[in-house]
Amino acid sequence: MNEQHHARGADVPAGKSVQEYAHTLTHEFELHSQEEALRLLGFNGELRRRLQDQAGVRIVDRGTRVVIIGEETDAAVAGIALQGILDAVRMGHTPTVDDVDIAVSVARDREQRALGRMLAERPAAIRADVNIRPRTRGQHRYLEAIHRHDITLAVGPAGTGKTFLAMAAAVSALLNREVKRLVLTRPAVEAGERLGFLPGDLEQKVNPYLRPLYDALFVLLDMERARRLMEQQSIEVAPLAFMRGRTLDHAFIILDEAQNTTVDQMLMFLTRLGTGSRAVVTGDITQVDLPRGVESGLGHAMGVLEGVPGIGVVRLTGRDVVRHPLVQRIIDAYETGPRSGNGGRPEQNPDGTATDGP
Repeated sequence: MNEQHHARGADVPAGKSVQEYAHTLTHEFELHSQEEALRLLGFNGELRRRLQDQAGVRIVDRGTRVVIIGEETDAAVAGIALQGILDAVRMGHTPTVDDVDIAVSVARDREQRALGRMLAERPAAIRADVNIRPRTRGQHRYLEAIHRHDITLAVGPAGTGKTFLAMAAAVSALLNREVKRLVLTRPAVEAGERLGFLPGDLEQKVNPYLRPLYDALFVLLDMERARRLMEQQSIEVAPLAFMRGRTLDHAFIILDEAQNTTVDQMLMFLTRLGTGSRAVVTGDITQVDLPRGVESGLGHAMGVLEGVPGIGVVRLTGRDVVRHPLVQRIIDAYETGPRSGNGGRPEQNPDGTATDGP
């Protein structure tokens, strides 16, 4: 296959970044067969339409020849995305609309290196019937770290999938019988872990602080199956304070919101790990709710444990935040649109009448 990138008087080599493609106006792809074209663009053209909408380009196909036409930067993004999808097709992958979204997201920020492999290969940490996939390179590295290490520490802003991907890996390990149970925990720091003043029994007191873990669990497993596993004690959800004095064997343990642990609590948690167990610790070190002057156990652990054999450290960034495409467009509109500064009310004259009034 000859892929050609037509520029203003020059060819642009494959494998470059968006910035290096910046002067490109069109990209041409010569495919192996009509069947390959159908898989690349979608049997009803749905992948072509999605890529056109996402990148703001026009895609024309004539038999086995595909041409991208658009503004310089838009054509660059679409070219990188389409090349990654084509690489995935040639690895035997059947792309989806979701793959197009992932490819465009990666192409906007990064060079196309290994994009096709990222789309085509399911991370080893995720079971095939757990229909969850990484959507950024950072998320892909995160799942690789979970697979390769007994303990993984992950920090990053909200929306980067820290907790959800860890839960997907944990559920996969449980269903594959790699572990016997899941233990999901987080500090109830908002109540100082002194919950006696709250109304209700113990479960009612701690449930509000653990609800995000339940929510993720019920997305990955149907509610009935999840409740059955919890009744069998194959899944345990508990506040961090309940981990003290225990040794957890053959378990996959997730500590969420770990930025709100103290150094002593973090050490206590990490030393609960028993035979055949794995742990993932997640948090956002910019969102610490501990009292002033108290050091975050997660921040301390990131510094102390990085480089220790058997421990993976992953730092996710704003580039790994995943939003619905429409939400991203709404945010862009609010950031670039005009603001009146008066809550949207019409401008008024000194006498109180509207400026365009009588």
